[in-house]
Amino acid sequence: MSSTADGISVAVARVAASDRLLVALDFDGTLAPLEDEPMDARMLPAARAAVDAVVAAPDTLVALVSGRSLSDLRIIAEHGDDSPLLLAGSHGAEFWIPGEGALTHADDPGDAALRDELRAHAEQATADLAGVWIEPKRFGFGVHTRKSTPADAAEANRLVDALVASEAPHWRRRTGHNIVEYAFRHEGKDSAIAELRERTDASAVVFAGDDITDEDALKSLGDADLGVHVGSRPTAATICVPDIPAMADLLAVIAAERSRARE
Repeated sequence: MSSTADGISVAVARVAASDRLLVALDFDGTLAPLEDEPMDARMLPAARAAVDAVVAAPDTLVALVSGRSLSDLRIIAEHGDDSPLLLAGSHGAEFWIPGEGALTHADDPGDAALRDELRAHAEQATADLAGVWIEPKRFGFGVHTRKSTPADAAEANRLVDALVASEAPHWRRRTGHNIVEYAFRHEGKDSAIAELRERTDASAVVFAGDDITDEDALKSLGDADLGVHVGSRPTAATICVPDIPAMADLLAVIAAERSRARE
C-alpha cells in the first residue's frame, strides 16, 4: 500500500495505459460526505467534476458501486435515464446499464415475505432506542445508529443480531459506518466488480472505497488493477488518499493521464 506521490504516480500511469478501463467507485464516503439523513448525500462538486472528466476520457467507463438500493442510489447520484454511468446497487444484486436500464437477478417470493417480517420485528425490538433507525432495503434492511448513543447502538445491534440469528441465520451480515446490514442475497462488491468487468470487457479496473464493505472488492482486484482506499485504516488497497477532495484530485489525474495515454 502506498500514499506517496511517487507510488501513486506509478500506479496511475500503469492503469492509464490499459486498453479499456473501468473506474468503479463507492458513493458514500468516497464521492459524497456521510450524512445523518442518508438520502441527503450528494457528490461534492469537485467529485462530480472529476467523475465527469473520467467519463469523457477515451475508452473509459465509470460505475458507482454501492450498498444502497438501486432506486436510492439513482436519487442521491442524480442519475438520469440518459446518464453514461453504470450502477451496481445493493452490493451488486441490482444493476443499471446505459441503454438497457435496470437489471436484477431473480428472487424467491418467500425471501421478500421474510424480509418484511424480519424488518417489522427489528423495528419493534429497537423502538425504544433513541436515534436507531431501520432502513428498508430491497434485499433486507439496515440498522442505522449514527444518531444514537454508543450504548443504544450496541443494544440495537445485539437485539437485531439475535433476531436474525434466530429467524434467518442464512442471511448475510455486513458492517459499515454506524450501520449493520442484513440481506437474503449474498452478492458483494467483489461480485459486482466481476460482473461489471465482464459486461464492459475492461482490461483493467480502478476501484475506490472507504468502508469495510469495500474491502471485498479491493481484495478481488488483480495485478493489472488499482485499488484505492479513502481514509487511513488498514486496507487491501494499493494506494490511500485521505479524504473525498483528495479522491476527486486523484480521479482528475486519472482522467488526464488516460487522455494522454490514449492520444
